[in-house]
Amino acid sequence: MKEVQKYRFKIVVIGDNQVGKTSLMDKFTKSSFNKDYGKTIGVKVSMLDNEIEGNMIRLLFWDIAGRDDYHFLRPHLYKEARAALLVFSLEDNELGKKSFNHILKWYGEILKNCGGVPIYLVANKVDLVDENKLDESKIKNVVEENNFRGYCLTSSLSGSSIIKILKAISEELYKRNKILLPEL
Repeated sequence: MKEVQKYRFKIVVIGDNQVGKTSLMDKFTKSSFNKDYGKTIGVKVSMLDNEIEGNMIRLLFWDIAGRDDYHFLRPHLYKEARAALLVFSLEDNELGKKSFNHILKWYGEILKNCGGVPIYLVANKVDLVDENKLDESKIKNVVEENNFRGYCLTSSLSGSSIIKILKAISEELYKRNKILLPEL
């Protein structure tokens, strides 16, 4: 009988404040949604377990506060991250526009602190926009020009599409690391 190996991977979740990072993490780690979230102070850690090839994979999501007040703390929180989810809001308002315009700022911060980890772009709050009027070409351009691993349109309310990204992250990190000793 094959011994079950256990792997643990840290994934940072970053983006402007109020884009729905915490709501999104709670949706897929606790299957819950609360529209009245407070601000994240520093970092909030959540986990999700799944299985690949009979081995246990634990993803630790470090939901890092996006407020500028925490800029001094973030470099320490990025340490040992194996992947990143960069979240922005699709809302057609100041928050949405600002968070989209800040994608490259966050991308640079991830590269500086994490090196060449896989980065996925997460366009959140799709439930608050008319998908028929949504122009994905801007998002696709950012993804292609900056070598993101992929992107998804999702909603913290429904959790749509994010599971595909989480599965891709799990599989990529597992494949990269299965030849190494598993982490306990």
